[in-house]
Amino acid sequence: MKIIKSFFCFISFAVLFNPMAEASKAHHHEFIIQATKVKRLCETHNSITVNGIFPGPQLVINNGDTLVVKVINRARYNVTIHWHGVRQMRTGWADGPEFVTQCPIRPGSSYIYRFTIQGQEGTLWWHAHSSWLRATVYGSLLVLPSAGSSHPFPTPHRNVPLLLGEWWDANPVDVLGESIRTGAAPNISDAYTIDGQPGDLYKCSSQDTTIVPINVGETILLRVINSALNQPLFFTVANHKFTVVGADASYLKPFTTNVIVLGPGQTTDALITGDQPPNRYYMAARAYQSAQNVPFGNTTTTAILQYKSAPCCIGGAKKGISIKPIMPLLPAYNDTNTVTRFSQSFKSLRKAEVPTELDENLFITIGLGLNNCPKNFRSRRCQGLNGTRFTASMNNVSFALPSNYSLLQAHHHSIHGVFTTDFPAKPPVKFDYTGSNISRSLYQPDRGTKLYKLKYGSRVQIVLQDTGIVTPENHPIHLHGYDFYIVAEGFGNFNPKKDTAKFNLEDPPLRNTVGVPVNGWAVIRFVADNPGVWIMHCHLDAHISWGLAMAFLVENGKGLLETIEEPPADLPVC
Repeated sequence: MKIIKSFFCFISFAVLFNPMAEASKAHHHEFIIQATKVKRLCETHNSITVNGIFPGPQLVINNGDTLVVKVINRARYNVTIHWHGVRQMRTGWADGPEFVTQCPIRPGSSYIYRFTIQGQEGTLWWHAHSSWLRATVYGSLLVLPSAGSSHPFPTPHRNVPLLLGEWWDANPVDVLGESIRTGAAPNISDAYTIDGQPGDLYKCSSQDTTIVPINVGETILLRVINSALNQPLFFTVANHKFTVVGADASYLKPFTTNVIVLGPGQTTDALITGDQPPNRYYMAARAYQSAQNVPFGNTTTTAILQYKSAPCCIGGAKKGISIKPIMPLLPAYNDTNTVTRFSQSFKSLRKAEVPTELDENLFITIGLGLNNCPKNFRSRRCQGLNGTRFTASMNNVSFALPSNYSLLQAHHHSIHGVFTTDFPAKPPVKFDYTGSNISRSLYQPDRGTKLYKLKYGSRVQIVLQDTGIVTPENHPIHLHGYDFYIVAEGFGNFNPKKDTAKFNLEDPPLRNTVGVPVNGWAVIRFVADNPGVWIMHCHLDAHISWGLAMAFLVENGKGLLETIEEPPADLPVC
C-alpha cells in the first residue's frame, strides 16, 4: 500500500512540474459584491448581491478544473466567499470563512480565490461566510464528470439546480446585529424561497414563481441545495418520486423516495421523470423543526413542475396560468421519522475507503447554552430565556473568532496569542446528555479560541453528541476542507459498547455536512490529509454566531505535496 501511495505521489508531483503534462482548464469569473434593489413580498430592499443578481451566478466546471474568481467588494460590509464542500487541497487560503482562513475583504478591496476541484463530482455551492450576508450572497457550483467520463447513472436530459433559501423582509445584517445586542434569538425569516422566489402561496409572489418545464418521458436531474440560514427543510414534488443518486458531490447507491430532507449546507442530486399526466405540479419545501417550543417559519415555498404538453401551457407558459397546480402532501413539521428513514437510506456507490484503525478518537458534545446577564448589562441586552443571553458550544467551549489575524495566518506565520491548541477531546463533564434533568451549571460554557491539533495523515473518528441543554435539536455540522464518512447515527446517548456494532465500514455515505439527530448522535471518520486550519461548525447561522464551532489545526506532512501553499500576495489584511 505504501509503495502504491508513493507511486501516485510521484505521478502527481511529475504532473505538477512537467510543463508537457495536460493542465486542468481554468475558469475565470468576477464577482462584484454590491447593493441591489430586490423586491420580494411587496417590499423593495437594498440587498447585497453578486453581479446584481439574486441568487448569484451559477458556476459549472468539470472534475479536475480550476476556478479563479476575483471578488470585488463594492458593498458597505466586509465580505468573504466560502466554496462549500470544496476540499481545498493545500489551498486553505481560498476556503473563505472570515477570520479563520482569511481576514475579510474590506469595502473597496478585492481578493482572488484560486483553487482546483479534484476527485469530486456533483452539486456544491458557494456563499458568503461573514455576518449574515449569505442570506442573499449565494449560488450553485456544479461539478460535472471529467472529460471522457460520465455519471454512473443514465444521462439526464437536463440539469436543474434548485436553491432553497430564506428571505427576511428586513436587512439580514441588522437582524443578526439586533440578536447580538439583545442576547435573544434572531427574528425568524418571513419566507422560504426556491431560486430566490417565495412562490405563489405568499403575497405579491405569483408572477415570479419559479417554473421548471418538463416533457412527458423526460428525466431531469434536480440538484437541490439548502441555502437557508437557519432551517432544515423537507422538499417534495406532487405525484412524483425521486431517485436519489448523489449528495454533497459524492455518488450514492440510488434509492427512491417521495421526500428529500436537507439541513442548511447540504445538497442532494435526484432524478425525476415526467411520468405523470401532463399538468402543473407544485414543487414545495417547508420546515423540519426538531427543537420544541422554538419559533420557526411555518409557511411553504413553491415552484412549479410544468409539463410542456399540459392543456394549460400549449403555446406558452403563460397561457392558462390561472390553473392551480396540484399540491403535494408534505411531512409534519416535526416528522423526525421521515428524516431518519431518509438519512439511513444513504450508502456510498462503491466500497468506501473508511479508516478502520484510528489515531484520534474525539467525543464532542454540541448544543445551546444560556449566559447569565453580566452585572454591567441593562435588561434590554439580556432578552434570552429568563433574562439571560443565548450562547452555544462544543465540549463546553463557545468558539470566539479572532479579529486582528485569521487563524490560518497566525498559524502559518507563528503569531502567538491568537489561539490555543487545547480544545478538549471529550467533554469536561460527563452527564446524561439527552436527559431531561441537566444541571444548570452546564448551561454556561467557557468562551475561547481553542483549536485541536492533528498530525498529517491522522485517522480520525468523531462522535458528535446532541445535548438537551436549553433544547435538543437536529444540528447540521459542516467540516471545512474535508469530506467524511458517516459510519453511524442513532438516538439517545452514544454507547461505545453497544453502538459500535452498528458501524457501517463498507459503504457509508461521504458527506461534508451531517445532520446530527435530535436527542441523538452521529459518528464520522476521515483522514487528516489536508494541512491548514479548518473550522467545524453548525450550519444554522444563529448557532455559529453563538459559538457552536471549533477548528482543527492539521499540521504539514513531509514534502511539498503535504504542505499548505504559501499565502497569495493579495490575501486581505486585518
